[in-house]
Amino acid sequence: MSVVGESICPYCGVGCRLRIEGSAEHVSRVRGVETAPANRGLLCAKGAQLGPTLWTADRLTRPQLRLSRCDPFRATDWDTALRFIAEIVVNLRNTYGPEALAFYGSGQLDTPTVYTVAKLFKGCLGCNNTDSNSRLCMAAAVAGYRSSLGSDGPPCCYDDIDLADLVLIIGSNLAEAHPVLFDRLRASKRRRPEQQVVVIDPRRTPTAEAADLYLPVAPGGDIALLNALGRQLLRIGAVDWAFVAAHTRGFDEYRHFLLSQEPEELLAVAGLSASAVSQLAERISRAGTFLSLYCMGLNQSTVGMWKNNSLINLHLLTGQIGKPGAGPFSLTGQPNAMGGREAGLLAHQLPGYRLVDHADDRREVEGYWGRPGSISPRPGLTAVEMFRALEKGQLKAIWIAGTNPAVSLPDLHHVRRALQRAALVVVQDAYHPTETTQLADVILPAAPWGEKEWISTNSERMIGWSPQLFPALGEALPDWQILARFAQTLGLRGFDWGSVDEVWDEFIGLTRGRLCDMSGATSTRLRAVTNLQWPCPSPDHPGTPRLYLDRRFPTPDGRAVFLPRNHQEPRELPDHEFPFVLTTGRLYAHWHTLTRTAKADKLVRRSPGPFVEINPLDAARLGLADGDLVQLSSRRGTIRLPARVRPGVSPGMVFVPFHWGDLFAEGNAANYLTISAIGRVAKQPELKFCAVSLEKVAAAAGGSAGGGTGDLTDLLGAIRSRFQAALASPGGTGQPLCQT
Repeated sequence: MSVVGESICPYCGVGCRLRIEGSAEHVSRVRGVETAPANRGLLCAKGAQLGPTLWTADRLTRPQLRLSRCDPFRATDWDTALRFIAEIVVNLRNTYGPEALAFYGSGQLDTPTVYTVAKLFKGCLGCNNTDSNSRLCMAAAVAGYRSSLGSDGPPCCYDDIDLADLVLIIGSNLAEAHPVLFDRLRASKRRRPEQQVVVIDPRRTPTAEAADLYLPVAPGGDIALLNALGRQLLRIGAVDWAFVAAHTRGFDEYRHFLLSQEPEELLAVAGLSASAVSQLAERISRAGTFLSLYCMGLNQSTVGMWKNNSLINLHLLTGQIGKPGAGPFSLTGQPNAMGGREAGLLAHQLPGYRLVDHADDRREVEGYWGRPGSISPRPGLTAVEMFRALEKGQLKAIWIAGTNPAVSLPDLHHVRRALQRAALVVVQDAYHPTETTQLADVILPAAPWGEKEWISTNSERMIGWSPQLFPALGEALPDWQILARFAQTLGLRGFDWGSVDEVWDEFIGLTRGRLCDMSGATSTRLRAVTNLQWPCPSPDHPGTPRLYLDRRFPTPDGRAVFLPRNHQEPRELPDHEFPFVLTTGRLYAHWHTLTRTAKADKLVRRSPGPFVEINPLDAARLGLADGDLVQLSSRRGTIRLPARVRPGVSPGMVFVPFHWGDLFAEGNAANYLTISAIGRVAKQPELKFCAVSLEKVAAAAGGSAGGGTGDLTDLLGAIRSRFQAALASPGGTGQPLCQT
C-alpha cells in the first residue's frame, strides 16, 4: 500500500502524528507514527476515520455570495468575493470606526493564519476584536498560569505522565476527550502498578472508572474541595518549606486563609466526606512526584481562573512543579489552541505572549510591523461579548473562520439573533452547509486538513509541521492565504508572502527573548525535524520539555504566587422552577459540532445521536425509563432528548453531549439551554453549570414519545398543503373548523 505522507491530527490538542496510506483519491488507512513523541504510534477512532471527511458532497470549492439573506447563495470568483467584503468593511470602518469589526477564529486555525489575523486586524485595521473558540476552552487556564506563575505556558510534558507517582485528573474526561493520553496513562500504570491515579469529577466517566481513587465532587464545588485539600495538606505537614521560602510569595496569606476556613462548610459545598479528602491528601504527601491534568471541567466557569489558581496553589505548597513528573498540566482541547495563544488571536493578546494594554508590548510589535501607533491600547471583545455587541448593533461585521458558533456558543437563541442583526457575516470554512454558514452573507472555501501545509503547537508546547498531502479541491485556499489576499485587496503592505514558510519565519521573530521563544524553530528546521518543543531560542537548541526547572518564574521577583480563592457559587443555581443542574461535554466518537465526525459512518454508528443522562433516583421520581423522551427546559430554551438512565451522574444533575446542532434536529442543541454568563478576567462562559427542569414527554395519541417534532411537522405540512390548494380556488375550504 502506498504511503501518501505524515500529518498531525486535526482533532484534539494531543498532537498525534499520523501516517496516511492510499492515494489522493482514496485514503485507505490512517495509522499512528511509532516514532512520534506525542502519540508513539497510538491512535484514537476519530483520527483513524479521517479519510471519509475529505472528499464529501458538502465540500466548499468556490466562494459563495448572496446580496440578501432571503436569496440563495451563488458561486463567484475570489476577486469578486473579496472586493465585496472589502467595500463593506472599509465603509463600516470609516462610518463607525474600527471597533465595528470583529474576527472570531478557532484553535483549528494554524499558527501562520493566526499571525496573519493579528497583523491584519490589530496592526492594520486598529481593531482588537479578534478572539477564538479557545475562549470557550482555555481562557481560564491562560489566566490561571499568568496570575499564579507569571505567564501562560504549560510547564509540563507528556513524559511526565510516565514519571509521576500520582496523577490527579480533575475536570477532564481524559478517556473520551484525549484518548491517546489516556491510553498512555493506562500503559504507564501497567508498567508501574504502584502509580496512583485519582479522578475528581461530578460524573463517573470512563476516566473515573479507571481510577484508584474517585472523588465525585458536587457540581461547582471544585474550589471548596481544593481549599479543603490544601488545609489538610497543611495539617499533616505536607509542605515543601524550602521551596515555599525560596521560590514563592504570598504563602502566609494563603496559610491564614486556609486555616480560617470552616472544614465542615468546605466539605458540604464539595459534597465529599472528610475521609475522602484525607485519603487524597495522604496520597499526595507520600508521592515523590505529583502531576495534575485538567481541562474544561475547571475552565468552563465564571470562576475558572480561580479554580486554576486553587489547583496551582497545591503544587506550590508541596513544591511539585519545575521537576520531572510534576506540575499543573492544562490540556488543550483543540489542535492549535496553544498556537492561537502564542500568535495573539485572543482579544487581549499580541504575538509572543504580549498584551495589548501594555505600552511596551504594543511598541515592540508596532515597530516590528513598521506601523507605529497602530495598535489600540484597549482589549477587544471576547467571544460571548462579540455576539452581545452584534445584537446591540455596536458591532456591525464579523468574520468567522474554522468554527461553528451557531452550535458551540452558549444561549444559541441569542447567537442566532446576533448574527441576523449583523450588517455583514463572512464565514470561512471547508464545508457548507453548517449551522453558521447558513447565516452568512459570504462563504469562503478554506482548504481543510491534508490539503494545506500546517504548523501548530500541541498541549506540551510541541511545535509540529505537516506537509500538504493532497491537492486542494476546486478553488479552496489555505486560511492564511485567504486573509493575506483580503489584506492586499484593501491595499495593505506586508502581506505579500509567497509561502507559509515566510509567514512562519516572520512570526517567530516576535517570539525572540520571550518565554515562548521559537526563534530557533525556523521553517527550514521544522521541515527537517517535524517537531520542536519551545522554548527553542537558537537554531541548534534541542527544545525544552519542561519549564521552570531552575525554579525561577516569569514574575517581577522570579517567584510564583499563592492566590487564596474563596468558593463562589455558579451564576445560576437550581430552584423550584429549574431544580436540576445541567452539565455538557464530549463523547469519544465525536468532536466539536460534527462538521467532520458526522461524515464517518463508523463514528456515527458508535454515537448516532444526543441524549440526556439521568440518575436512576431522579428517573424513578419522574417516571422515566431508558429511551423515554424528556423535555429539558432552562430560562433560555427547551429541547427534547431520549433518556439514558445511568448511576454515573449524581442525583440532581443531568449530562448532555453538545455535539449535535440544528442540521441534525432543528432547535434541539444542548446550547439552546446553556447560560452565557462569563468570568470577570478570563471571560470564559459557564458551560458546565446551569439550571434546568425535566419532564417526561407523553406519547402522542396513536404514536410513540420518541417521534420528537416529526409528527407535528407532518401534521402542519398537510394543513399548509391543503390551504395552498384551497387558496388557489375561489371557493375556499367551505368547511367549519369545529363541530358543535
